[in-house]
Amino acid sequence: MIKLFLHLEGLFVLLISVYFYSENQFSWLLFILLLFSPDLSMLGYLVNNRTGSICYNLFHTYILAIILIMVAVISSLEWILALGLILSAHIGLDRTLGYGLKYPSEFKDTHFNRV
Repeated sequence: MIKLFLHLEGLFVLLISVYFYSENQFSWLLFILLLFSPDLSMLGYLVNNRTGSICYNLFHTYILAIILIMVAVISSLEWILALGLILSAHIGLDRTLGYGLKYPSEFKDTHFNRV
């Protein structure tokens, strides 16, 4: 049941991020080009599992997305808001599909597996 809630939470974040992205009339080309860019953080796994999990988790927690959105709202910088919404949409999509935060043991060891 908890996994279902995590998936639904991710879906909600994805939908609300896309909604606000659309409401701000940001570029859909930019959205498509950057939607999967946080996955480049997986390159940290080329070093080792610990470095990989740190890099991956840095770009796959809502903390960075919320910070970007807050900075954008405070500073009125629309491009930062677009980046924050794209990042939150990416994380929401990942959670909807069951991809979770990584433990340093191995790439497939996620918080979804331990729920």
